[in-house]
Amino acid sequence: MTNQQTTSPDVRMPAIYLSHGAPPLVDDTLWTSQLQQWARGLPRPEQILIVSAHWESAPLMLGATETVPLVHDFGGFARRYYQATYPAPGAPELAERIEGLLPVTEHVARAPSRGLDHGAYVPLSVMYPEADIPVLQMSLPTFDPDRLLELGRRLRPLRDEGVLIVGSGFTTHGLPFLTREHWTSTTATPPGWSHEFDAWAAEALARGDVDELAAFRDRAPGMPYAHPTVEHFAPMFVTLGAASDPEQAPEQVVDGFWMGLAKRSFQAA
Repeated sequence: MTNQQTTSPDVRMPAIYLSHGAPPLVDDTLWTSQLQQWARGLPRPEQILIVSAHWESAPLMLGATETVPLVHDFGGFARRYYQATYPAPGAPELAERIEGLLPVTEHVARAPSRGLDHGAYVPLSVMYPEADIPVLQMSLPTFDPDRLLELGRRLRPLRDEGVLIVGSGFTTHGLPFLTREHWTSTTATPPGWSHEFDAWAAEALARGDVDELAAFRDRAPGMPYAHPTVEHFAPMFVTLGAASDPEQAPEQVVDGFWMGLAKRSFQAA
């Protein structure tokens, strides 16, 4: 049984940004409880569109729309994490709708064999464990915040059609700079660069300061350690672009750290 609200024609789905974690996220009782509670408070989606940090491809690509396989795009974990399943149905009508919403200057390609990577199925398996909501994954076609904001704006009408738009990344992701302690304990004290970047992001989100967030490479403390590569922060801008008002402060639903990395996540009205 689910306690989620039923979607009605008058309900606009929020757009969310979540820090997705690695496959062992499913064993973290605190984080899973936070994600489960978050999902219960959302209207039940008719479909889910997810943009993950783990699929960078230009032109923009849409993944499998019939059967949706999983991509076990990670290494070094216990065997059982490679045996995970998430048999969600595909969303072919959503793929067609997206193609109709985007301008001719945004070329869209199909990748019919490309399944859900761990940035998609790991959090969805916690939030929607019954795997009964059609899911479509879209590639991250650029790291340019302005282009991603515009992409989100183009996708915004989907929210009135029961589509939950999800940007999936990690608020900090400085894996090369974690210590042995962080790799062996999910509750290790976060590095200074992770804490400082997270505090800066929290404040900018609370102000609805999209310009500040978009300039994170130059303005955020903790850079470049917090994001030596920026693909885990970039999905945030799709979410903000899809917001009714990108400069309205979103609700910050999840905070704290995991393996020293900031798991801050939010939903935009």
